[in-house]
Amino acid sequence: MAWAPALRRWPRTLASRLFLIFLVGLVLAHALSFALLFYERYQSAKSVMLDDLERDVVVALAILNRLPAAERAEWLPRLGSSHRQYLLGPGDADRPLQTPAAEGVRNSIQTALNGAYPLAFGTVGSDPQHIQMRTTLADGQPVTLDIHMTIMPLAVWLPAVLAAQLVLLILCAWLAVRLAIRPLTHLAGAADAMSPDRQSPRLAEGGPAEVAQASAAFNAMQDRIAAHLAERMQILGAISHDLQTPITRMKLRSEFMDDSIDRDKLTQDLQEVEQLVRDGLAYARSAGAATEPVVRVDLDAFLDSLVCDYADIGKPVTLQGQYPAPWQTRPRALRRVLGNLIDNALKFGGAAEVVMGPADAGGVSIKVLDRGPGIPDQALQAVLQPFYRLEGSRNRDSGGTGLGLAIAQQLAGILDGELRLKNREGGGLEAEIRLKPAG
Repeated sequence: MAWAPALRRWPRTLASRLFLIFLVGLVLAHALSFALLFYERYQSAKSVMLDDLERDVVVALAILNRLPAAERAEWLPRLGSSHRQYLLGPGDADRPLQTPAAEGVRNSIQTALNGAYPLAFGTVGSDPQHIQMRTTLADGQPVTLDIHMTIMPLAVWLPAVLAAQLVLLILCAWLAVRLAIRPLTHLAGAADAMSPDRQSPRLAEGGPAEVAQASAAFNAMQDRIAAHLAERMQILGAISHDLQTPITRMKLRSEFMDDSIDRDKLTQDLQEVEQLVRDGLAYARSAGAATEPVVRVDLDAFLDSLVCDYADIGKPVTLQGQYPAPWQTRPRALRRVLGNLIDNALKFGGAAEVVMGPADAGGVSIKVLDRGPGIPDQALQAVLQPFYRLEGSRNRDSGGTGLGLAIAQQLAGILDGELRLKNREGGGLEAEIRLKPAG
């Protein structure tokens, strides 16, 4: 379509579009006002000039007609002005009138003299604004009225005042756009900050009535979402907790059964169900980690203690790197995230490497590396969803329930961090939790 290129050049932000609309409208309105002002000024100046011209011509010709021929030359400078002069003689007009303005001057003079004198009008040279009127006095002497038609120039201050008015209108338009867009910006920021893993900031319910109403509605929606998520976690936790009792009874009963293949299969199934219930309960409880207070932690000592705990039970976990400054965090939640990532690395890679160091924008990066089978690239984001299992090595056959990484992802959000997964060159997985500085 013909207007498709114009649409591509249309600004993308609402503020820019509104400001552009206001700017074009104000400029056009200002230009129209200036044109009307100039036209009105032109008409007024023209009317005043013609009125003066009519009076001057009638008076001047009457004086010249009564004066003796010898004295007329002395009176000519007194009868003229800056734009018109009286000359004794036929003049030098050699062309007919060329503009409507010149014809208007002719009609005005003819009306004022009302046929008292024979009149002839013409243009001097190629300048259509330079006209002459020729007539003859009662004694036969020719007289010429030489007229230079000019418009009164604009006052020096007028363009500056108009420009200042336009700048003021543009500033007012920009301020209006900013005031109109600011609530939308705050609303978008609050919506982007919403997270099921932590307490989201509330919008201030002040300002104009429409803005206050929208803020109150957003806060109410946020409360309903939080209540719904809390109820969902509570139900999941209750179900997982209540299932533990019948599972325990069934395990006890299976122990009194005679040895058989069916008993072994039943015991294995009960173990899988019990593990699933435990992970579901852990996932539900992880949502409550946001209530843990934030404290200052020595990350070097914190990670060294965590790695030593694994070493004490014979697990091959190593630590590299350090972060010298204290860090504000929730230690139990952070320990749970790293514990899940290290357990996964041990389960699928047989060993885990923990690497810590500074990240961009003053953050900290903690990586857990393994040399296991890795995860297909197309599933790196999907494995962070609850109960997602791969069809390959990381599935229920190896003991997974699909909740370990989901719990780590949820707790990373509570810690104001981000969990990233990527495959390592040469095989294995790199799980990185990147924490942002507080504030």
